[in-house]
Amino acid sequence: MTPPHPPPEPPDPTDPFAEPVRGPSLHRQRRIGPEGAVTVFAADEQAAVPVDAGRWAALAEQVLVAEGVRGEAELSLLFVDEEAMADLNRRFLDASGPTDVLAFPIDADDLDLWQGSDPTLTGPDREPPDPSDAPVLLGDVVLCPAVAARNAPEHAGTLDDELALLVVHGVLHVLGHDHAEPAARAAMWARERDLLERFHGLPGRDPWQA
Repeated sequence: MTPPHPPPEPPDPTDPFAEPVRGPSLHRQRRIGPEGAVTVFAADEQAAVPVDAGRWAALAEQVLVAEGVRGEAELSLLFVDEEAMADLNRRFLDASGPTDVLAFPIDADDLDLWQGSDPTLTGPDREPPDPSDAPVLLGDVVLCPAVAARNAPEHAGTLDDELALLVVHGVLHVLGHDHAEPAARAAMWARERDLLERFHGLPGRDPWQA
């Protein structure tokens, strides 16, 4: 299938804000599911850096609710090692090396409006979505704690703040935010700052500085 848009330029794998795989625009994102609760399923599949997966799942849930997700909706939050992240980065973004976070949106009202290089892209281990299915499957956020630990001193300051930022950043991408253009970037970063201040605390170092 010929993609509707040209493939994105491969991101710098060392860039803490490298553009993840993007989903539909924010106003197209499906936010309301059937009666039920917003749930984040977290799995720690790496051993290089200790991670409290439950804590970060709770943060992701807070962000989803704050961003207007209601009803029965699910998100997966995966922590992987550098090898696994490099493989995802290569397969989905045609980039080399591990990055810190990738976001894979899944469920949208209009499934033909994906903005990535392949309109059927659904992320790792996912079948093509059926809009009639319940609950709403929001997507996957995949983080690499080892890369986050390397970036933290020159980015958010501490590993704790770096992981919090990446969780918020990834969830916002799943919900349709991006930072490809200056106005969108300013809006996304302002939203990240607000959400972190509310649910985690502002990072010790300003990660949004030029």
